[in-house]
Amino acid sequence: MALTLIVSLASSCVTSKKYNELESRNADLQRENREVKDDLDSFRNSSKKLEGELAALKAEHNEITTQRNDLMEKLQLLQKNFSSLEESYDALEQNSSAAIAENSRQNRELLAQLDEKEAALILEKNRLEKLEKDLSGRSQRINELEKVIAAKDAKMNALKNAVSNALTNFEGKGLSVEQRNGKVYVSMENKLLFDSGSWAVNSEGRKAVKQLGSVLAQNQDIAVLIEGHTDNVPYGGSGALKDNWDLSTKRATSIVQILKKNSSIDPQNLTAAGRGEFVPVASNDSESGRAKNRRIEVILTPKLDEITKVLNEIE
Repeated sequence: MALTLIVSLASSCVTSKKYNELESRNADLQRENREVKDDLDSFRNSSKKLEGELAALKAEHNEITTQRNDLMEKLQLLQKNFSSLEESYDALEQNSSAAIAENSRQNRELLAQLDEKEAALILEKNRLEKLEKDLSGRSQRINELEKVIAAKDAKMNALKNAVSNALTNFEGKGLSVEQRNGKVYVSMENKLLFDSGSWAVNSEGRKAVKQLGSVLAQNQDIAVLIEGHTDNVPYGGSGALKDNWDLSTKRATSIVQILKKNSSIDPQNLTAAGRGEFVPVASNDSESGRAKNRRIEVILTPKLDEITKVLNEIE
């Protein structure tokens, strides 16, 4: 209506030129109006689009916020767990350090003990080696000793046989030869050697002693002990002798004197001893027993110098 009014006024009041200007202006305004409407429509479309994007962003923001809150809770829980683990680790490290220190101390003590044991073992090993060496040496000496003893036994056995062979003619006449305890014992009853109460050796006895001497002359390393023995009947003679002990000693000395005349016998090997009635070999209650107790015993003993030397080496 306004437009019509304007047109009417323009037709009646304005010139054609003015009208044309107004007409052109009206066209411009209508064009601008359309452009504005297009811009408005475009803006509205853009606004709707932006509203949709804003809604999507708000939804995404809400979701992200929720995720952030969840992550914060998890982070707080993790931090709490981490703190707890850190405390546990510190406690464990402290305990572990104490345990390590204790173990280290114990290890040092054990090493010291091991060193002591090792030193003791070395000493013991050295001692055992020395003992083994000593034992080996002693074993060798013992073997040597056994050989020496065996040789002595063999020699004494040979001596016993030689004496037995030399005195064969006197067997059954109160003479006996035996070997015991590594020695040779020649026992001669007084009836073979002496008259009753006398210490002078008779002719038969001299023969027996000389034949014994011939064997002893060939055995210079034999010690010869001549023991005189009596029975328990008190000595009834007169003169320098007082008792059986004197008589037994005198008779033993008489045998030594005969043996000493053999120049091949070393006097240092001869010993005379009187035993009186104190070492009987039979009962003195009978005449036969007393006859056995009245005797001369010649005890032949190997000299033990070589054996003693080996024994000293063993010690």
